[in-house]
Amino acid sequence: MTGRPSSRPRPGYRPCVGVMLLDRQGRVFVGERIGTPGAWQMPQGGIDKGETSLQAARRELMEEVGTDKAELLAESAGWFTYDLPQDLRDKLWRGRFRGQTQKWFAFRFLGSDDDIDLETHHPEFARWQWMPMKDLPEHIVPFKRDVYVQVVAEFGHLDKTDERGDD
Repeated sequence: MTGRPSSRPRPGYRPCVGVMLLDRQGRVFVGERIGTPGAWQMPQGGIDKGETSLQAARRELMEEVGTDKAELLAESAGWFTYDLPQDLRDKLWRGRFRGQTQKWFAFRFLGSDDDIDLETHHPEFARWQWMPMKDLPEHIVPFKRDVYVQVVAEFGHLDKTDERGDD
């Protein structure tokens, strides 16, 4: 079930956050999932009990990117939802959720590339790169693509790469 964002998390979907981390040039951090070559995504993860969505976003930055050198730029107005393909739905989270409902946050990365460390306690990414925001949807797995299109539209005002003439 994708579509317009909702004002609150949807029942039957795992409450989650997503993080758009932008470098000083306006490019976005994406990581390639361990064990799934070609599956690029922005950091994301579940919201722990007693944690706010912003706290979860900051924790996910540390857990997946290995840094907290970032300042908050924006928060999505609503929650974006996607369905997992049936074969994944039965494997993940013991089949309790149809997919995920995500609150998204945009952060400006304040560190250097040397501050990014994928060798965290539970690594999720095999490698990473900076990518132009407009290119994100074409590199994401198909079942998350609609959410990425919506997130890019919501945070598009933060995309400064076109102002510099980058492609």
